[in-house]
Amino acid sequence: MNYNKKTVKDVEVSGKKVLLRCDFNVPQDKETGAITSDKRIVAALPTIQYLLEHNAAVIACSHLGKPEASFEKWVKKQTEKGKDPASLTEEKWKKSLAKLSLAPVAKRLGELLGKEVIMAADVVGEDAKAKAAALKPGEILLLENTRFEKGETKNDPELAKAMASMAEVYVSDAFGAVHRAHASTAGVADYLPAVSGFLIQKELDFLGGAIANPKRPLVAILGGAKVSSKIGVINNLLEIADTIIIGGGMSYTFSAAQGGKVGDSLLEADWLDYSKDMIAKAEAKGVKFLLPLDTVCGDKFAPDAQTKVVKAGEIPDGWQGLDIGPETVKLYCDAVAGAGTVIWNGPMGVFEFPAFAKGTEAMAEALSKTSAITVIGGGDSAAAVEQLGYADKMSHISTGGGASLEFLEGKELPGVACLLDA
Repeated sequence: MNYNKKTVKDVEVSGKKVLLRCDFNVPQDKETGAITSDKRIVAALPTIQYLLEHNAAVIACSHLGKPEASFEKWVKKQTEKGKDPASLTEEKWKKSLAKLSLAPVAKRLGELLGKEVIMAADVVGEDAKAKAAALKPGEILLLENTRFEKGETKNDPELAKAMASMAEVYVSDAFGAVHRAHASTAGVADYLPAVSGFLIQKELDFLGGAIANPKRPLVAILGGAKVSSKIGVINNLLEIADTIIIGGGMSYTFSAAQGGKVGDSLLEADWLDYSKDMIAKAEAKGVKFLLPLDTVCGDKFAPDAQTKVVKAGEIPDGWQGLDIGPETVKLYCDAVAGAGTVIWNGPMGVFEFPAFAKGTEAMAEALSKTSAITVIGGGDSAAAVEQLGYADKMSHISTGGGASLEFLEGKELPGVACLLDA
């Protein structure tokens, strides 16, 4: 995939209406609907401010949550959850949609910008079209949740065309959604000149640079629960990395593949042969493939579990591996110390429990001290680095969990592929 895309600076936006796809899929309090973290709204500000300062009329759009865009689908979902179909009314469905309105986002965005954000009552309905038509340069309009439209997730060309008809330029800045070919992420680019915003540009510079032209040695740290979810990533990184470090729950499948005892640890028995093949493939390619030397075990999956450190492959029955041990921490920290580029995706243990967070914390600290370019894939590894207080010491923390994972797999991301090449 070509990572060298035109940005908002490469097109004339003055006096033009710009459709801007943001990622305003913010976490909310289940009871009150209040936004609990505005990080994603803040991340969109540089692009929005640039457009407003350059005299564009900004029509922003985003999805929020997973609303069911049709009453029938909502009833089916609720019935599957065990709800009585007789109790499911259209009024209740509309209430469920109202909870996922972008109105609170418009309010918070207005506070951050210090100016009014006009809120549309729909996505491509009469209200949105009238407000978009009346929008003046230097003003910003936020369309309602794109997933309120049935055609959004199906990348319906009619919906994409209707959204595009309101604007003259399309700017994509929602990295967290670029791995999905939806009407607002990819479809609209069929009808408008499409460029990236600053957030996506930064993701492409760091993630694209780490894969296409890394400063060597390139060290990849892969953690998380399952081997099965990281197959594509391991396969792709075996072609480009100098060292691959394995931690987290998936390390026990590798350990079992080598004949080790893993007790009650997480284990994907179907992936033992695959794990053996990966170790052999790494050896054949001259890639260092580092697996844990020791493990911190718990007698149950709980924060107050009894703990002990055992050698890798010697976990007793009734115990489960929940973090990498001290010898492994030393081995892994030494491996990143001399790196030129480090990509990290997935924690080393159950970092939510303090007793099993030491491995993840040690890796975060080691990365904060290295002179390497450090790129943190989104999701749990990003959450861990932020929770542990090392976020500002990293070169880049990705804003998209699923998107960064597919990026590392070498997959084409539809929301990036549709942008104009530089």
